[in-house]
Amino acid sequence: MEIKAVLFDLDGTLIDTEKYYQIIWPKAVEHFGYTMTREQTLQLRSFGRPFAPRKFKEWYGEDFDYDKVRAYRKEIFEELIAKEGIQLKPCAKEILKWLKDRGILISTATATDEERTERYLKKVGLFEYFDKICCATQVKEGKPSPDIYIYAAEQIGVPKENCIAVEDAPNGVRSAVAAGIPTIYIPDQNDDSAEIGDLYYKKLNDLSELKGLF
Repeated sequence: MEIKAVLFDLDGTLIDTEKYYQIIWPKAVEHFGYTMTREQTLQLRSFGRPFAPRKFKEWYGEDFDYDKVRAYRKEIFEELIAKEGIQLKPCAKEILKWLKDRGILISTATATDEERTERYLKKVGLFEYFDKICCATQVKEGKPSPDIYIYAAEQIGVPKENCIAVEDAPNGVRSAVAAGIPTIYIPDQNDDSAEIGDLYYKKLNDLSELKGLF
């Protein structure tokens, strides 16, 4: 397989923010009178529209106001990163520079919206390495649907068979694999290998091990 482009998830893959979502989702639902377990928060990783709103209604009933709770979650997330900052996942800058130096194209394929994706990448000094910024808010359905990965491959201008996806959670892996893109799984927060079986192409310990694919 000749790899010409790498499509990266963002939260939990390049930036160490997934740990914050595991804190603030329960706080957000509690603010509106609900409770959330760790198992539920783990299910939400990379979970996009229309699936996330449906899941919340399944858990909490048809009266659950997903948009209102999510807006509050975004608010407290911004407060948290203003206080704590955004850390990179191990070897994130190193691997992006390594890929760039070898002429490999780089894109995001993230559930985070475009404004925040660009802002976060600039904040941590990664933005300059990206050829394209692709977000699930730019397509019809979020992860685990394949839309974002199909879109990212089209935007980067590389056939899917010459791309690889890098993901940290099952919904992201399912999305990329459904798009026909070989997927690297680097678990964050929880190793869900048993849940996704043999869907992924390879499981790695950290981003530096991507070098072994080239």
